[in-house]
Amino acid sequence: MQPELWSYRADAYDVNQSLDIAGYHVEATDGKIGSVDEATYEVGESYIVVDTGPWIFGKKVLLPAGTVTQIDPQERRVHVSRTKEEIKNAPEFDESNFKEPVYRDSVGEYYGRFPYGGTGVY
Repeated sequence: MQPELWSYRADAYDVNQSLDIAGYHVEATDGKIGSVDEATYEVGESYIVVDTGPWIFGKKVLLPAGTVTQIDPQERRVHVSRTKEEIKNAPEFDESNFKEPVYRDSVGEYYGRFPYGGTGVY
């Protein structure tokens, strides 16, 4: 597992700040993709679960915290460094196993192959 992929970037989220982003809108690099259903904040193991609603037929997706480029508490928005298409093609969300290391490794392998993290560097 790639710890940096599973941790919030220092410029996206202040880990010393208490923040619950459940319910925030999620913006891909090319538009809105849904809303945060659940989020975790453990260093090296953080992720968000996004409910895409009707956009991809009510599918939920797991995004590693490292894909988050900005959290805007005033606008209640989370920006991620992936396109709608990349998120749509992600491994199927597994409600019963999404907290298991094996599942998260497969998700991390998928998202880790994209060579950017919002700033052109990853």
